[in-house]
Amino acid sequence: MELPLVFLRFILTFVLSFAFGLERQRSHKPVGFGTYTFVASGACALSIAAITLNKDNPFSLLSAIVTGIGFLGAGALIKTSDKIFGFTSASSIWLFAIFGMTIGIGQYFLAGLIYVIVWIVILYDRNLESKGIGSYQKKLQIVTNKIVSEKEVRKVLVLETKNHKLMSVSVSKKDNKLVYDYVIEGTREHLNKIPQRLFSEEWFDSCKIE
Repeated sequence: MELPLVFLRFILTFVLSFAFGLERQRSHKPVGFGTYTFVASGACALSIAAITLNKDNPFSLLSAIVTGIGFLGAGALIKTSDKIFGFTSASSIWLFAIFGMTIGIGQYFLAGLIYVIVWIVILYDRNLESKGIGSYQKKLQIVTNKIVSEKEVRKVLVLETKNHKLMSVSVSKKDNKLVYDYVIEGTREHLNKIPQRLFSEEWFDSCKIE
């Protein structure tokens, strides 16, 4: 394969995967621009090598790319005691390997379709997240300065959250404190108001949302 064509395919892969990865990093996702760029560029390089070294049957190496990248995608999953996060990141890593592969073998139209579809899904996904629709949940930890019933805490949460689930309760007799751990769901605007709501309660000590 001629060097200018190899260079063109690498530049296309690098620029487009870098742009997508940068958006994911700005959104504070577990996988950033480095991973997407490396995965796509690596898949592109292996695809070029496959069709260069074995033009008659490059499929064995190409299929190994798709299979092998699944292990990296699995590493993007984040497991908590209640659910697993990161499926979008994991699946997009796998898809970006295919994106790099399609550019590597010269299927520009197919690569373009993949790239457009990924952006449509991610942008719509981000819109749903901002509205608190779907599986977008946060962990909330509330620390009290005295013993207070969970019912009192729930009265504050229902003002700003669509759904909330108590995961655990810790008690410190020595400090006379309670620690409530919740999984909550709601729009970003409402979730940001929770600390303000809690601050006005006399039993409130501190909180953390992540």
